[in-house]
Amino acid sequence: MRNPDIDLAELAKALAHPARLRILRLLLATPGCIGGDIVDAIGLAQSTVSEHLRILKAAGVITGEISGPRTCYALNPTALEPLGEFIGALTPPSARTCCVPDQKEIP
Repeated sequence: MRNPDIDLAELAKALAHPARLRILRLLLATPGCIGGDIVDAIGLAQSTVSEHLRILKAAGVITGEISGPRTCYALNPTALEPLGEFIGALTPPSARTCCVPDQKEIP
């Protein structure tokens, strides 16, 4: 069984680059975007964009479906659900106290 903290860290690492965030925004606006169109829209070298796409795909954030000589990319929103749930759970404490819980209390 995998450690959920390691999974979240790997997902966050995959998102931790401005070009990869631009790719995700592009795929959100244009589902089923072809790799060459992504290169044109992002404005980086094809090899650089390919590496960013590889990282996003390895993290499960996007899918890539081969269609002849092209690859059609799309978002995989379910891959981001654990990160969204984690961020959503980060709420400030209700009291103005500061305490350090025992290690056994940390979920």
